[in-house]
Amino acid sequence: MPEVAHQRLPAWRWLFPLAALHAALMVPLSLLALYHGWAPVQLATPAAHAREMLFGFALAVIAGYLLGPVPQRQLLMLVALWLAGRLGVLEWPGALVASLADGGFALWVAARLVPRFLAAKKWRNRLLSPLLGMICLLAVVTLTWRYLDGMPTTAPLMHQSVLWLVLLMTFMGGRVIAPAVNGYLARQFRLYGAGVQPRVEAALIVLLGLAPFLMLWATLRPLAALLVLAAGLLVLWRIRGWRPRHCSERPDLQVLLLGYGWLAIGLLLLARSWWAPQHASTALHAFTVGALGTLASAIMLRHVILRAKQHPEREWAWLPLAGLFAVAAVLRLWAIEAGSGWLLLLWGSGLAWSLGWLLVACRVVMWSGLWADRLSQRVLGKLDSGQESGELSRRHR
Repeated sequence: MPEVAHQRLPAWRWLFPLAALHAALMVPLSLLALYHGWAPVQLATPAAHAREMLFGFALAVIAGYLLGPVPQRQLLMLVALWLAGRLGVLEWPGALVASLADGGFALWVAARLVPRFLAAKKWRNRLLSPLLGMICLLAVVTLTWRYLDGMPTTAPLMHQSVLWLVLLMTFMGGRVIAPAVNGYLARQFRLYGAGVQPRVEAALIVLLGLAPFLMLWATLRPLAALLVLAAGLLVLWRIRGWRPRHCSERPDLQVLLLGYGWLAIGLLLLARSWWAPQHASTALHAFTVGALGTLASAIMLRHVILRAKQHPEREWAWLPLAGLFAVAAVLRLWAIEAGSGWLLLLWGSGLAWSLGWLLVACRVVMWSGLWADRLSQRVLGKLDSGQESGELSRRHR
């Protein structure tokens, strides 16, 4: 038994802190490449920046959260593929090898996760299988853009990728928030919240599953706008069912609900941009900065604290994290409509984003160390008890 414990490690142990550091670094590098002519990195287009954040950062977070315990050698290989893949944004002779490693990481994650959720009993759980498969496939397909006359400035495929990620965040966020809030309400107030709200969840799956296809045709885009508008209102209704006012003493739950609220804001903004055609960047950054930053950081940090058998509500970083990602999102949305100060707002947003993820990385590493200490103590305890039982059995012979 102790040998098995040594041979398997949870994927989040490595992928969470690495993903957080990656998120902190990539935004400043993208701004340098996009607006200051910094040549060493291939991030000089919005699509290149979006691809690295979606399939470099977000996919690592997804893998860390969903893969669970992995044999140690496989985990080291997976991390090596991911790290090598990140070098693909650099101008160097090994960029092709890095791209192959990046594709290998996405395919490895798909091979582990897609069959697992395909075997689920409920159709809503089986949805994760094609959804994760689609995201991993897009991660591989978008790699080819580096070698086909460069990556386009505006890429509808990247917009599609964001929409599939929104569906995943809506589904997974609800599955994290509902039991956490329900458990707290039951213990503290002997109340029972709305739970997963399966009918609302099913409606959100249908609405957000159809909208990305309908938006591809200009004539159907107003219908797609109505679908995402309905989805945004349903997300707000779902949050209301979780009784956020009763969670005032639980900052960890409040930050999760705030991240879920950013999904509603993004959906409402997206409905407006599709109904009265305009640039959809505002809505997309509400998702990728506000929702992804707040929701992913809260899920990661809370997950690590719970694995360390500690109390998430006692973590001091919740309020600073919520504030930093809110500032990052508001400044990023404001920059789109700003005048001459737009670049300053972009750098302010990027600084808040990077500080938020550096804080996440530090806290995750700290809590991971405590988790590792507890794991080693548990393993040593098993070894000691095994030795004692062996000694006792020898005495009885």
